[in-house]
Amino acid sequence: MPTLDGLLVVAISSRALFDFEAENTIFHGQGDKAYEAFQLERLDQPAKKGVAFELARKLLTFNSEAETRVEVIVLSRNDPVSGLRVFKSAEHHGLSVSRGAFVRGTSPYPYLHPLKADLFLSANSEDVRHALEQGIPAARVFARSAEEAGSYPDELRIAFDGDAVLFSDEAERIFRSGSLTSFHEHERDNARVPLTAGPIQPFLKALHRLKANPPNGTKTKIRTALMTARDAPAHERALRTLISWDVDIDEAFFLGGLPKADVLKVFEPDFFFDDQLRHCEPAAPFMAAGHVVSGVANEQVASQ
Repeated sequence: MPTLDGLLVVAISSRALFDFEAENTIFHGQGDKAYEAFQLERLDQPAKKGVAFELARKLLTFNSEAETRVEVIVLSRNDPVSGLRVFKSAEHHGLSVSRGAFVRGTSPYPYLHPLKADLFLSANSEDVRHALEQGIPAARVFARSAEEAGSYPDELRIAFDGDAVLFSDEAERIFRSGSLTSFHEHERDNARVPLTAGPIQPFLKALHRLKANPPNGTKTKIRTALMTARDAPAHERALRTLISWDVDIDEAFFLGGLPKADVLKVFEPDFFFDDQLRHCEPAAPFMAAGHVVSGVANEQVASQ
């Protein structure tokens, strides 16, 4: 019997996988029937690659005819007819996606647990919030066409923010409630106390398992980076936390509040996770960025 047990499962919305922004404009301007008719008229016209397409493609290179290690599942608010175009577009672009759920305008997040998702990517903030509340790693993508392939065709590169992303927001709350000096003192005093896991930590651990035990014949390598606003002496607690999880990070950047976008342009991630829009928005025009709608920073935004 087919099973998803033991696989790295990424659930991804149709707008994250393909560029359906013109179609989305029709949906909001003319309604779901016009949207469905528009998609039906274009069944044989493949959609352009979306912002998270390259992430999905590289993850699927860890599969072979002999062994499946990764499953990409389309989980979409689209209607089933529009789902036809999603699968046709995937076939056209050589993307091995065979499973999907299309729920016509309702939120798909309740299906994440039965589908054993390790990550959910969607352009819908509400769906992402619900997923995170259910303990599923999730991020809102900035939907657009995919960029051309970068400088690392045989590397899957992913950059993670630290607090409120890989780690909980416990330290972020202390930083916001006091001074930088008091934050540094707190982190120095607790350097050997691991931070609690944050919302994206399970996905990092799943990636680490795949990296540590790749299937035979796989050419794609995984390279990860910690991209954080922390600086010394607060860096030690972050690194010791990763060590306590038995997780290796290939690169670490402690930027002390400097803008992340220029450093990210050099690293060229296939995906970048951050909890703050002030870091996601400058990066989004150049790379696939995901807003992790979680933690104290997003509580404050929601209350404004």
